[in-house]
Formats: sequence, C-alpha cells, structure tokens
Amino acid sequence: MSSAYAQSLYPPESNHLLDLKSLERPEVTFWVARLDGDIVGCCALVEADDGTAEIKRMFVDPLARGRNVARMLMEALENKATERKLTALRLETGIYQPEAIGLYRKFGYTEIGPFGSYEPDPLSLFMEKTL
Repeated sequence: MSSAYAQSLYPPESNHLLDLKSLERPEVTFWVARLDGDIVGCCALVEADDGTAEIKRMFVDPLARGRNVARMLMEALENKATERKLTALRLETGIYQPEAIGLYRKFGYTEIGPFGSYEPDPLSLFMEKTL
C-alpha cells in the first residue's frame, strides 16, 4: 500500500522507495504497526556505516491516521537509534506529504541538503535529527 501511495504522488524518478528485498539486509530494522490485528503502518531504520541511519518506508494507512500510529513508529525508530548509539537520523520525503513533514518537524528534524546517493530533486525534502 505504501508503494502505491508514493507512486500516486510522485513520478518514478522522484520515488526513492526501498524495495522489499532490501529490507532483508542485516543493517535494516523493520517495524509493522497493528491495530486490532490489522497492519496499519510500517517503517524501517537503515543503518549506514558512518554512525547514522536513514528512515525509510514510513507509512500509516490513511484510515488509521490520527490514532498515534506514526508517533509510536517514530518513537520506536528513535529508541533503537539511541540504543545503537547512532549520531543522527536522516530521511527523504516528498513535498506533497505535509502531514509527514509536520510529524518530522514535531520530532525535531530539520531540513538539510541531499545526503548519501541522493541527487537534488525539486519534489524531495531532506531532513536530519542529531541524536
């Protein structure tokens, strides 16, 4: 569902989704959120080899929004990052996702330039939080 949502908002060259096969790597921790047994959200923490990590695949089903699912996923991500003594968390999100941008700002993420293998993209917003 998260892939379909992103594809409905952005052209292929501006979709930077991590494919499902990539979630099976040892440097990836993946969470699934459930309400009444139904999967309603997910996110991944992808550790880099420089002491930082990237948040990927953050998604909450539109029908479950407003129920603190995103907050709980963010807290799980940040707790794991702190436990692993990471120095910063980074992310790329799209400019057409104001709810996500608001969530990240609420958690203390600030805008940065492209990082890692990302290229500048007018439809992308890059953010970071120092831990």
